[in-house]
Amino acid sequence: MNPVVIAVLAMLILSFMRINVVVALTISAFLGGLIGGLPLEEVISAFNSGLGGGASIALNYAMLGAFAVAISKSGITDLLAKKIVSRLGKGDSQRQINRFKYGLLFTLLLVAISSQNVIPVHIAFIPLLIPPLLGVMNKLKLDRRAVACVITFGLTATYMFLPIGFGGIFLNNILLKNLNDNGANVVAEQLPTAMALPVLGMVIGLIIAVTFSYRKPREYFVESELTAKEEKPVEFNPRHIIVAMVAIVAALGLQLTYNSIILGALTGFIIFTLGGVIKFHETQDMFTRGVHMMAMIGFIMIAASGFAEVMKATSGVESLVSSIGGVIGDNKGLAALLMLVTGLLVTMGIGSSFSTIPILATIYVPLALQFGFSPLATASLVGTAAALGDAGSPASDSTLGPTSGLNVDGQHDHIRDSVIPTFIHYNIPLIIFGWIAAVTL
Repeated sequence: MNPVVIAVLAMLILSFMRINVVVALTISAFLGGLIGGLPLEEVISAFNSGLGGGASIALNYAMLGAFAVAISKSGITDLLAKKIVSRLGKGDSQRQINRFKYGLLFTLLLVAISSQNVIPVHIAFIPLLIPPLLGVMNKLKLDRRAVACVITFGLTATYMFLPIGFGGIFLNNILLKNLNDNGANVVAEQLPTAMALPVLGMVIGLIIAVTFSYRKPREYFVESELTAKEEKPVEFNPRHIIVAMVAIVAALGLQLTYNSIILGALTGFIIFTLGGVIKFHETQDMFTRGVHMMAMIGFIMIAASGFAEVMKATSGVESLVSSIGGVIGDNKGLAALLMLVTGLLVTMGIGSSFSTIPILATIYVPLALQFGFSPLATASLVGTAAALGDAGSPASDSTLGPTSGLNVDGQHDHIRDSVIPTFIHYNIPLIIFGWIAAVTL
């Protein structure tokens, strides 16, 4: 059996058994390495060398968590939540409540899409915006799985289709370069066309999730610290609100200018301290709370980097893809399906479509051209295969991000409420519509 397949399946099974994702990734990495024929010493060495790749991401998330806690303390997010709650009249009809519920989901969708291009902060908005809205969602009895699907769609489908912001990096800097480096001969203007059908599949998945799968009311406990806090009268200090706005603008500006979440979040945290929102003796507690909020994401990303490094060391991806040629024969439809499923397995383990493209393109492009796929179909195959699993991977920030905001009060399970819903509603349509694109373009 291929070590990548074994490792990914082991990771998924352990995660679904509610084993901690960090533990599941670590066990699966060692299992895959040993099955791949690596001595234990080489598995340990590869895993350790990969850990450094996730360290910078972990520190980014830690600083972002501290900044989010500081923003929350300023009261600006409470003010936002209060204004939203004030629109929910106690005598509202079910139709009005539903209208408000879908309005909230649509707003979150726009914010998630904007986080990839208009204001490219990626998942940075989630710990700032989502926690203060949980009380509102509880009043609406809004199923948080629908919210997770909405946010994940905005984070994933946007970079797959729009060549702006993170989409520009994915489509032009990574996908286009790797396609042409391996002989596909594609131009940038063709990539949105190549990815249009797969993204359409995600749109259909989103509509099903919001209007069918998770439209029924879902009760959440209101005794949690977060929602109980919302029931208390909140006093707003105008000076704190102004400081918060200055800190947010400064943090965003620095992040966009220098492409550094660490610099932006640190600057914002300092502004909150100098502005009096956070007293100097409170900085340690604020930072600790922020790190605690985002620590799990950081550790998962570190473990995922180690996992990916072990999988590369086994050469399991190359052998997995090369074995396709002997099974397929001359069947283009079967070739497309197997390449997409292989991409799903690889990305589910690595957790990043951006990191998967260089691995897949090296092998997929010559294979696709050998089977007679057009350059446009090849681009669709590689792009979709790389994106597959990003939405439904336990180690992807497209699922970890929503969980970090929705689970602040401990009522949103990462695997059952983020990973499984997004996997079902996005990865299955991606395979179907990615296959259609491959055989028709």
